[in-house]
Amino acid sequence: MTTTSSEGVRAGAATDAVLEVDGLGVEFPTEDGIVRAVRGVGYRLGPGDSLGIVGESGSGKSVTATAVMGLLPATAKVRGSVRFEGTELLGLSDARLSDIRGKGIAMIFQDPMTSLNPVYTVGYQIAETLQRHHPDMKTREARVRAVDLLGTVGIPGPERRVDSYPHELSGGMRQRVVIAIAMANDPDVIIADEPTTALDVTVQAQILDALETARAETGAALVLITHDLGVVAGHTDRVAVMYAGRIVETGSVEDIFYAPRMPYTLGLLGSLPRLDREEERLTPISGSPPSLLNLPPGCPFAPRCPMRRDVCDRDEPPLRPAGRDGHLSACHFAEDLVGTGAEQVFDAVGADSEALARFADATSTGNREEDSV
Repeated sequence: MTTTSSEGVRAGAATDAVLEVDGLGVEFPTEDGIVRAVRGVGYRLGPGDSLGIVGESGSGKSVTATAVMGLLPATAKVRGSVRFEGTELLGLSDARLSDIRGKGIAMIFQDPMTSLNPVYTVGYQIAETLQRHHPDMKTREARVRAVDLLGTVGIPGPERRVDSYPHELSGGMRQRVVIAIAMANDPDVIIADEPTTALDVTVQAQILDALETARAETGAALVLITHDLGVVAGHTDRVAVMYAGRIVETGSVEDIFYAPRMPYTLGLLGSLPRLDREEERLTPISGSPPSLLNLPPGCPFAPRCPMRRDVCDRDEPPLRPAGRDGHLSACHFAEDLVGTGAEQVFDAVGADSEALARFADATSTGNREEDSV
């Protein structure tokens, strides 16, 4: 998997890429102005590759995926290039895109309750996906395949659950159904848009296992979108960090986790709790992401960056090589971050011990008073 950008920076060459995104930009006209939701995003995926896209809410992760699938509203203005197996997708008719969606590129959405039709059984919806791309498939054959898919993603009693409606299933089971639909036609690319959102930790692990099963069964390349760095660490080969509509750092998992070259990435890692370091305090990033309606000149992260200098307010840095081959960073001072930890850049914070003690005492007193009533 390689990453490209609108500035023309490329890492390596991928002649057998199944999905190529280059200089992708998305704008939404509003009454207040133009929202530049995606600004020059680019990456390439080869067969079986996996890319994790991380960033705060509003950084453009989901809009990027939706643009690739051709599911943006008609009012959106899309530029750049999205090529699937050499075929340009931007500008294709909806009928032609429908032939590619599900069979060539499949997508797993955040909320399975809204992506599944409540008035049809899950088995019917899986069978519909199969017969859309295999018109000669018999209804009975499609049902057998639906049962098999439900069993593959770990749903117990698939012969019975195939006739269940979405509301009769738990959130985790519904997400498994969506994964089954995504893998039904053996796609070449699976885009998973925060598939573990709103699920508890144990169910998250099960869903990620089901996603790995889907990859193993189909051999598909994977784009995993999430705000959880822990998820991408164990399930992708490369990571792209997005901020304010563009990729600000990309590289292998090892590059991003152990040798970050962008203060934003460093801040994300510093705000991640670590069970193996009991005494270490978190180093959160102060402030909020900028509005994409009226981005100021310079680096969008500058107002929140402790390393901010005059050049940061003047020029937005391009993605350029930083460290090992394929490691790119959009920071004027990437070299200064070599061997630097989050605690050396951001202010560490911890819980106020006295405040916690007072809260514990108040809670204990309140419980005793309730017990005495």
